[in-house]
Amino acid sequence: QVQLVESGGGLVQAGGSLRLSCAASGRTFSSDNVGWFRQAPGKEREFVAHITWNGGATYYGDSVKGRFTISRDNAKNTVYLQMNSLRPEDTAVYYCAIGGIYSATIPTTYGNWGQGTQVTVSS
Repeated sequence: QVQLVESGGGLVQAGGSLRLSCAASGRTFSSDNVGWFRQAPGKEREFVAHITWNGGATYYGDSVKGRFTISRDNAKNTVYLQMNSLRPEDTAVYYCAIGGIYSATIPTTYGNWGQGTQVTVSS
């Protein structure tokens, strides 16, 4: 059974950068589609980014296009989310998940989730 662990979150000033990592154990996920979502208090879970591991296609939510980049490192069994030009509205818990073949943007189409990592952006 694959286990996902997010890391790299923390406190950053507006305009700064963070790189989140999603590491898998138990098996490789080099052939799996992987997505990033985020959820702020009182808000619904929001799509951030998605990568198709066999095809190399990437997708981004409108609010992060041009600022965030999703990538992979198969040798390390890890997916990354590079976040630049961070804004206070990016503050949320960020989750990675495996799935999304049916739809990259809908959380319920993913079947395996990590526990999340907190990102806080100060003004």
